Amino acid sequence: MSKQDLVNYIAEETGLTKADATRALDAMMKGITEGLKKEGKVTLTGFVTFTAKQKPAKTGRNPKTGEAVKIPARVAATIKAGSKLKEALN
Repeated sequence: MSKQDLVNYIAEETGLTKADATRALDAMMKGITEGLKKEGKVTLTGFVTFTAKQKPAKTGRNPKTGEAVKIPARVAATIKAGSKLKEALN
């Protein structure tokens, strides 16, 4: 499902205009991003938990040349499905 498909779905389900649904979805994504930056974790109880995890620097390999490549430290987002989402999918 693309972002536009999701916007269309939100608009149909809520009666919002597509423009309002787009703003609502953008606000939600911005809120999740800000929550991860400030607190490192965002939980939508029963649905999903987003967590920001610090990944240390490491040495990798270029698969084409075999050359060693330094991979810098970074923050990565992880996502864990909640119980209601798991039940809905099974």
